[in-house]
Amino acid sequence: MKEPNAEAPAANNPNKAYITTIGGRRFDPVDPAQEDIDITDIAHSLSLICRANGHFREFVSVARHCINCAREAEARGYSPRVKLLCLLHDATEAYIGDMTRPLKRQLPYYCLCEKQLYRNILTALGIAEPNETEESLVKAVDDAMLYHEFLTFNGDRLMTVPPVIHVPIAQSERPFSETKEEYLQLYRILREEIGIC
Repeated sequence: MKEPNAEAPAANNPNKAYITTIGGRRFDPVDPAQEDIDITDIAHSLSLICRANGHFREFVSVARHCINCAREAEARGYSPRVKLLCLLHDATEAYIGDMTRPLKRQLPYYCLCEKQLYRNILTALGIAEPNETEESLVKAVDDAMLYHEFLTFNGDRLMTVPPVIHVPIAQSERPFSETKEEYLQLYRILREEIGIC
């Protein structure tokens, strides 16, 4: 783990802005250094962030959503690589938070930062960027999970035709530490299946 940089706090450096991760890294979300990207930081943060800006009847973490997406990809018979991309598709939220879709569409700079950060995360983790087919598969799984999450935890039907999912989502959220460990364990398993050291 990288030692926290005590010599250059953000308050003393007006040209840089940082967040401090749980692992003690000073992370610049606009100009991230790849050595500051850490899967444990990602898993920890996503396990504590609630989906839908908290507009659910119970706490459902982004990490749980990502795990469910990876499980859904598995149920659909997708490759280990697509399952891993499903697990990581919201990894940027660990560093720049989430934004509701209606607002995100109005903020192209945020979308640009998010896209670049996602590329940096994948590169730092030694994972090639998704091709168009993989992106399409991940988006379909994500949208299907979104629909069923909102139906289950909010009562809202976001689409006129309900997408089919094969994994249960109506589970009580476990302690965040268990979700974090499940996320990391699934990450390690999928990397091994793909053959990434």
